[in-house]
Amino acid sequence: MITLTQVNAAAQAQFTQLLDGTYEHSPWIAEQAWAKRPFKSLDQLKLALVQVVRDAGRERQMALVRAHPELAGKAMVSKTLTAESTHEQGKAGLTDCTPEEFARIQQLNANYNARFGFPFILAVRGPRGVGLSKAEIIATFARRLENHPDFELAECLRNINRIAEIRLNDKFGHSPDLGNLVWDWHERLSVYSDPGYAERGELTVTYLTDAHRACTQRLADGMREDCGFDEVFIDAVGNVVGIYHGSDPKARRLLTGSHFDTVRNAGKYDGRLGIFVPMACVRELHRQKRRLPFGIEVVGFSEEEGQRYKATFLGSGALTGHFNMNWLAQQDADGITMREAMIHAGLLVDDIAKVQRDPAHYLGFVEVHIEQGPVLNEMDLPLGIVTSINGSLRYMGEIIGMACHAGTTPMNRRRDAAAAAAELVLYMEKRGASVPDLVATVGMLEVPNGSINVVPGRCKFSLDIRATTNDVRDACAADVKNELHAICERRGLHHKLEETMRAAAAPSAPEWQQRWERAVEALGLPVFRMPSGAGHDAMKLHEIMPQAMLFQRGLNSGVSHNPLESVTNDDTELCIRAFQNLLDQLATEQP
Repeated sequence: MITLTQVNAAAQAQFTQLLDGTYEHSPWIAEQAWAKRPFKSLDQLKLALVQVVRDAGRERQMALVRAHPELAGKAMVSKTLTAESTHEQGKAGLTDCTPEEFARIQQLNANYNARFGFPFILAVRGPRGVGLSKAEIIATFARRLENHPDFELAECLRNINRIAEIRLNDKFGHSPDLGNLVWDWHERLSVYSDPGYAERGELTVTYLTDAHRACTQRLADGMREDCGFDEVFIDAVGNVVGIYHGSDPKARRLLTGSHFDTVRNAGKYDGRLGIFVPMACVRELHRQKRRLPFGIEVVGFSEEEGQRYKATFLGSGALTGHFNMNWLAQQDADGITMREAMIHAGLLVDDIAKVQRDPAHYLGFVEVHIEQGPVLNEMDLPLGIVTSINGSLRYMGEIIGMACHAGTTPMNRRRDAAAAAAELVLYMEKRGASVPDLVATVGMLEVPNGSINVVPGRCKFSLDIRATTNDVRDACAADVKNELHAICERRGLHHKLEETMRAAAAPSAPEWQQRWERAVEALGLPVFRMPSGAGHDAMKLHEIMPQAMLFQRGLNSGVSHNPLESVTNDDTELCIRAFQNLLDQLATEQP
């Protein structure tokens, strides 16, 4: 094993030798990183090497990719792989393929090389470091064949950096034990899924289903038995609440948490990461028999996604006193009202008002979450500090023209609703790109009862507009409405537009954002600030107390609301340590 002290003290040649094999046949990466010494952490060393690769230019990056062997390729068969590659491919079972698996991988290798001109690179030890299955490798191989060449080159480089990270862990004898723990907790919780999805191996957990209630119990048991919380209970809307008292049980608390319900056919980390990371921190405090000058309250919010009922942020909304009692009469697809579902789950509907928190009893609210986007992934950064949660507006609209025969109606006599909607889509794209941190999307387009030989007489559409400030959001919405009106006037059409959702922007409280920044900086990582385009429970808590969020990088270009959603054990370890740093900061600030 090598140490950071050795690395920092080494001359360039010795430094390069110590890191030999980290990057396949590419000692130049270590040679250039040497100038960035001293490194105050292994993570800072990892990022220095990644930065060398980022700055290397396309020619050297391509050479790095081509320095890697094919998976289950000629080098493996001839036993000329490096020791590191032999170990990794063996861990994934590639040295023991069936004839059918070997033939499939060989065909994929040939197809991939024909399309891209370089070998397929995958960190086959996977996000947990224990090895992907052959089925996972083959599925990833086939999926990535559809990527754009530039994106695929970047994806290969990201996998090379992940391979290097795992190899460095081996060299330094480093194991991300807390990251592994939280990764395993996610796996255990993901076994619960709603009927119709569970049978297909898909993850779907909607409010108060049997799977949802099983998750509730698992979280409560974990808080109580695995982590040592002093109080654990399930409240009147199904939130799982764990309280770890401070040195004075009456001291104010830090409130944190996220949601454990999911969208349909979801990933494993959206929301749940924000429950498990603080649970791991409380577990460590309990193991150390340590009390802080403040308490920690972790809430697994029962509902955020609005999948079973037309009610979003139900769990966190109850804490802010904004649970709408009219929601109780809503029916799901099977005709079950929310009230009936709550009573069946053993919840005390009459106690919902008691869920509301008094902000005077809390220091503030913090939430960690996967990014749910590509930015951190593309920047090769594990953590990002959220500056604001975007305010959003949603509309449902319809353009009405005249349906007529596609063959007999001249082009200059048409009142085509779909063509008008197409104009609006392009305007939304242009307007959304005109201002930083503004996004505008038409996610739904429908020609009701459309036919191939009929000019569309009606077209339904949705609008989704989000920005870091309400003013920027509202200015875009006003421009879109004006453009819609102008398009319809010019084309002889009319339209309907209904606002269906309005959520205010939630800028991070400056002092809490700065605490996250110091917590990340203490790890030897760069501070990267970014807005959140997605909504989070922190938006609701923002209404009654200061809040700030920390993002963790997701794999597969940061995709979320998708089974490909993934994180690494190393990134999760860093997220936990950042949270611990934040707790330590707060401890020194308290009187």
